[in-house]
This record gives sequence, structure tokens and C-alpha cells, in this order.
Amino acid sequence: MTYTGEVEVGGPADVQEAGDLQITKVAVGGMSNNAYLLKCNLTGEQALIDAADEADTLLALAGDGGLARVITTHQHFDHWQALEAVINATGAETVAGEEDADALPVTVDVRVQTGARVRVGSCELEVIGIVGHTPGSIALAYDDPDGIVHLFTGDSLFPGGVGNTFGDAEAFVSLINDVESKLFDRFPDDTHFYPGHGNDSTLGVERPHLAEWRERGW
Repeated sequence: MTYTGEVEVGGPADVQEAGDLQITKVAVGGMSNNAYLLKCNLTGEQALIDAADEADTLLALAGDGGLARVITTHQHFDHWQALEAVINATGAETVAGEEDADALPVTVDVRVQTGARVRVGSCELEVIGIVGHTPGSIALAYDDPDGIVHLFTGDSLFPGGVGNTFGDAEAFVSLINDVESKLFDRFPDDTHFYPGHGNDSTLGVERPHLAEWRERGW
């Protein structure tokens, strides 16, 4: 079946093939968080982005392949409610942004900043720090050598706008500036992005609205 990226809590996962990387998207928990299981098709190694909730669901998704690491996009509780249980069950390495790591309920093994690389078997994710939604939010970019760029944006970028900055004007300016300069100014229109909640989109679909987002202030 064709990947749509449209998932709902209690429903099936959706699978996207991105060259050597397989991306499985599932929605979990009371806030309908997205979690992403990444699998290297060459080595079988797996990583999870955001152990948000429903540890049993996430562990079943990983299956016998286990998890090499769990990457947390940012410190907000709805993105790590299953983290401790998943780590205890798998022994996976934990990865998070430097400025958010201390807020997580587990010891973070690898604290990352912009420019760091996170491996998933033979595949590589580039860490991009996006400051505003939280101080240590990160996005992760996988540049498929034979295809497009895939971005995992946490709660920093959604279809229709950037993440919530809770009325903090300075945080909003930081967030919109980082999203524009580090994502839209760098990556092409066919770049597919996967947010922390809801449906996916592409940078090309969202690009015409950047000025509108900046003007409205959220």
C-alpha cells in the first residue's frame, strides 16, 4: 500500500521506504504523539524517535530486531512517557539534545548538538538544533543518497506552522528563525518532514506560508 503518513492511536502503523532506511510511523497516547521506528535495510539495526507512550506498542513494533538507540526530539513529557520502559526492555542507547537532556527521566548516553551524526546501521542522521519550542529541541535529517531528504522535526515544525512557544515572543522569533534558516533555506522543496503529531508534509508545500507564520506570531 502507498504510504500516506496518516495514522491514529490504536490504528495500524504506516511504512515508508527511503532507500536503505525503512521508516515506520505510529501514533500513541492521549496526545496522539507520533513515534518513528527506523530500520537499516542493510544491517537490520533499528532506532526509535520519541518513545512517547504505550511502551508495549513500541516494543511490538521493534519486534525481535530490538533497538540500538532511542532518540528524543525534546524534553516535553508527552514525547518520553514510554522512554524508561523501552530502555529497560531493550538496553538501547539514549540520545537527546544537550540542553534538554537533564529534563528526561533517564540518563542520556549521548548528548547532541547541531552537526552531530547518529547512526542507524549503515544510514546516518544529521542532528539539527532548533531552539524555541524548547531550548534543546532537535530535528534529524536523513539524506537518502538515491532519493529525497527526510526530516524528523519533533514539535518544531508542523504542516501549517512552527511549534507552540506558549506566548513567549522571543522564543517564537528564535524558532521561526531557526526553522527558516536551518530547514527551509537549506533543503529543497521535495524534502519530506515527519512531525511529532499529525500528518506529514513537504517543505515545498509549506514554504509559501513562512511570511504568514512570521506575521501571525505563532
